[in-house]
Amino acid sequence: MAIIAGIDLGTTFSALAILNKIGRPEIVPNSEGERITPSAVYFDEDQDATVRVGIEAVNCRQLNPERSIRWIKRHMGDSQWRKQIDNKAWTPEEISGLILKKLKQDGEIEHSAIEDVVISVPAHFDEVRRKATMDAGKMAGLNVVGIVNEPVAAALYYATTQNISGRVLVYDLGGGTFDVTIMDVEGQTIKIICSQGDHALGGVDFDQKILEIFEQTYEKQTGQKLIGNEQERAKYEDEAEDVKKTLSRRNVAKKLLYGSAGSARVEITRQDFEEAIESLIGRTEMLIDVSLEEAGCTGDQIDQVLLVGGSTRIPFIQNRLTEKFGKAPRVAVNVDECVALGAAIHAGLTQLRDRPDQVESGIAAGLKDIKLKDVCNHSYGTLCAPIDEQTGKHVIRNSILLKKNTPLPCQSTQTFYTMSEGQTELQVTITQGEDDDPDFVNKIATEVFELPPDRPANRPIQVRYSYDLNQRMHCCFQDEESGRVLEVDLAMNEEGQSSEQTVQQKTDELEKFQVQ
Repeated sequence: MAIIAGIDLGTTFSALAILNKIGRPEIVPNSEGERITPSAVYFDEDQDATVRVGIEAVNCRQLNPERSIRWIKRHMGDSQWRKQIDNKAWTPEEISGLILKKLKQDGEIEHSAIEDVVISVPAHFDEVRRKATMDAGKMAGLNVVGIVNEPVAAALYYATTQNISGRVLVYDLGGGTFDVTIMDVEGQTIKIICSQGDHALGGVDFDQKILEIFEQTYEKQTGQKLIGNEQERAKYEDEAEDVKKTLSRRNVAKKLLYGSAGSARVEITRQDFEEAIESLIGRTEMLIDVSLEEAGCTGDQIDQVLLVGGSTRIPFIQNRLTEKFGKAPRVAVNVDECVALGAAIHAGLTQLRDRPDQVESGIAAGLKDIKLKDVCNHSYGTLCAPIDEQTGKHVIRNSILLKKNTPLPCQSTQTFYTMSEGQTELQVTITQGEDDDPDFVNKIATEVFELPPDRPANRPIQVRYSYDLNQRMHCCFQDEESGRVLEVDLAMNEEGQSSEQTVQQKTDELEKFQVQ
């Protein structure tokens, strides 16, 4: 039987977990013996086609930051982002593919081939980012059987290993992203209610606040700038991260800073740090309030708060959550590992549902009582141009087909009509957002649908959106009279266009690189 695996592809750290013979998830250590792997990549300047991933990449970053990449998850799905290394412009999906390749090959040292996986993503990721994550898995030689939201994965692990019940809020603050998810838990049945998130809020931002204190202190003491080049910036970003971790254990952290004007001593108290990150924590609390409103409940109706992500170790965060909810949050599991462990459980549930004959009896028995009811995390629609009743003119509007928080799987169909006589093409746009004003929603895909010629206006176009249990969205536009169909794939190549061929090409290219 094939190995069932889940991967937490994180901003700062990533991890791989598999299900054991009785359906319990276990972290698979990397080749260095560590349970989590830094999501960092370094392109060796001395050995062509050699890429270092993990702790060695972090250590090399200070020596040559131009050949190093960290925090790539923040750029996932961005068709404009590129990192030029030697003669190749690397995309976020390719860089992520290298990280996943490291996890895969390290996991296969003590286990058989790892192929079928579920990869976690932030709950607020749109469809382009989700598809980009799946593409990264394919580039690494993996078959991504599904995507799971990080808070959902964590809740799966909590619910199957801890005694939790009632209305639960998952506070997921990692290295680069933040999610808050509200769910109802009864035994091993989990029903997702709603989620909110921010893809640019996490531990990296806390590090930057400490770095600002470094720079301000040095300039105040010496009158000179602390950082003069990228090597120095990389060095002090690592120093800032170290101070952040120290302040989670102690009330004071001290450092000696070295710059062009000599050395300067900096002393940062926990209070200094808390004041610096106050506005960032406030952003997470605003998203909590939005989630509570969506769920139709108040803070005192939340039975338990679960912590996920390394940044939740910060005492300030735990104290603020205790004040907000009147109870201490739960930290009963390893906050760095629970997403990967839950992703492995989700992978088992996916295989049990889709290919039960390939799941070992012991694993099937261990998963049989787990039930997950997930929801659509965004509203999805398309642009249309109905006639305004007051003006009699066509006005562009966003028409929502799939509403946010609709239980999965879901499907919705609407019929629209062509606008003009002899219309031979239709620009179709897939939107993400809650508003009917097109200026206040994201346009995540645009395609041209070719229509038959020589027809009158008002020809019916059927639009069907569906969202499956594996977090995959499908969009279909059909001209009812001719039967012509346009299927829209939410993946982006360099030109911002859909292309599975591009993914396969990059998959072949990555095979030429040796990951260490």
